[in-house]
This record gives sequence, structure tokens and C-alpha cells, in this order.
Amino acid sequence: MECEFNKDMDGNASEEVKLGRHVTWVGFWTNAGLSVLKILAGVFGRSSAMIADGVHSASDLVTDVAVLIVIGVSRKKADSSHSYGHGKIETFVTFLISLLLGAVGIGILVDGVERGISFFRGGEILQPTWIALAMAVVSILVKEWLFRFTRSTARKIGSSAMEANAWHHRSDAFSSLATFAGIAGAMFLGPNWRFLDPLAAVIVSALIIAMACNMAKDSVKELLEASLPKEESERIRSIIESTPGVIDYHHFRSRSNGNTKIIDFHIKLDPDLSLRAAHDIATNVEHRIKNEFGPAVVNIHMEPYHPFKD
Repeated sequence: MECEFNKDMDGNASEEVKLGRHVTWVGFWTNAGLSVLKILAGVFGRSSAMIADGVHSASDLVTDVAVLIVIGVSRKKADSSHSYGHGKIETFVTFLISLLLGAVGIGILVDGVERGISFFRGGEILQPTWIALAMAVVSILVKEWLFRFTRSTARKIGSSAMEANAWHHRSDAFSSLATFAGIAGAMFLGPNWRFLDPLAAVIVSALIIAMACNMAKDSVKELLEASLPKEESERIRSIIESTPGVIDYHHFRSRSNGNTKIIDFHIKLDPDLSLRAAHDIATNVEHRIKNEFGPAVVNIHMEPYHPFKD
């Protein structure tokens, strides 16, 4: 006999979608304003690092739009075409965000390297101005706040795409921090140190690329049906073993579908139990797992325990 649970998405999910979209819209309009201001500050403040930082903020607009689209779709309840729900859509969008983030990082890297090479070959880099430096400070503060605001909500509603977007905001804060250091060095250390401005852009790009690689790795693992992390699997196994009435278990398997965990296993029970009693034990196991881990699909096969065979 199989015991299966699918979360009803109509109630809590709709509230999660509203909250997620609200936070993402805040991020969208914040990024829109910051990207314009940073690019203008880079142009008038004579800083290539600040222009690169502005382009990075503009790339956040694309990921915000992607999250706005996917956050509702991924929380649609299971249907005939997606029996386990639509969570993989969110995972796939997270992967696309990582590719976009990586592409932005590579673009900034190439530009910074080219400007640095030009400088050491005798090319001129103009001294940045206070406009660029002040904008870097504003950007650090705003983007760090946006990262914390978005990540908090992402973890509250269990959205990997939103959390990926939050780390995109954090990469912008790192970007602005490196930009600040490069601009300050180019301003105050003299003409021979103006290469620090494009160097800051290169450092920013390395941080962005590293973050994109980590995001892509996690997304690919889920898309390839990797098992749940060892710590979570061990906790689930502990719940199964400690449930009254369960003598043993085997054939344990697990994976993720967006924010939903999918867990399959067989439990061995007293062969003299009634069907109702056996079902109650399986239901208890299922509820304990759901209470510990939240959204889950738990498939339990019940078997009679035979001590001399098992």
C-alpha cells in the first residue's frame, strides 16, 4: 500500500506569492533607480568601475522580472502534466539567473582588463570625482539592505529563485564595495594609481563569476535529481526509525522539486496489525516528516516484518 501526501497550494501558497512578488517589485524599482544613478555617476564622475557597477545593477532588472513570472507558476498545485508540482520551473529559472550573472561578470572582467592594459601601455585614465565615490557608498548601503530584505522573505516562503535573486543583490553590494575602494585609490593616491579603478572592476567581476558558479552548481544538482543533503536525509531517517510501530525500513530515496521535498521508502511493520493500524503508523511517519520539513511528497510502502527473513 502507498501513502502519499501533496500539499494543497491554494491557501498558503497564494499568500506566499503575494509576499514574494511584493518584495521583488521593491527590488525591481530600487534596481531601476540605482542603475540609472550609478551609470550617470560613472559618466560624470569619470569612473569605469562605477559604470560597470551600474550595468550590474541593470542586469538585476532582468532577474527581477524572471522571479516575478516564475514565483506564481512554480507554486501551482500538481496537475495531470506535472504530478509532483511545478517546482522545477523555479530551479530552472535560478539556473538561468546564474548564467546571466556569469555573463555580466565576464563582460565586466573583459572591460576592466582592457582598460588596465591600456593604462600600462601609456593610455590615460582620468581621475574619478566625488560624485562616483558618493554613489558607491549609497549603493553599498541600499544593496545590502535589499539583499537582507529579499533573502529573509525567500527563506520564509521557501523560494530558491528569490534567494538566488537576493544573492544577486549581495553581489551588487560587493561590487559597489570594490568600486568604492578602486575609486578612492584612484582619487587619493595620485596618477600612477589610477589603474585601481579598472582593477576594482576586475575584482568585482571575479566575485560575480564565483557567485554565479555556486548558484549554477546547486541548480544543476537539483535538475539532475540529486538526493537531499546528507544532514536532511539523516534527519528524515531518524524520524522514520523513531516513529512508534516502525520496526525497520529500507529502499530510502529522496530528491527535491523546487521547495518541495520528495521522499520514498518502505517501512516494515508487525504482520498481525490491522490495515487501519498499519495505515495510522504510516500516516504518523508522514506527518512527522511534514512538520519537520514543510512542503513534501511522502510515498510510503508498508511491508510485514519477518524476523527470520529480514
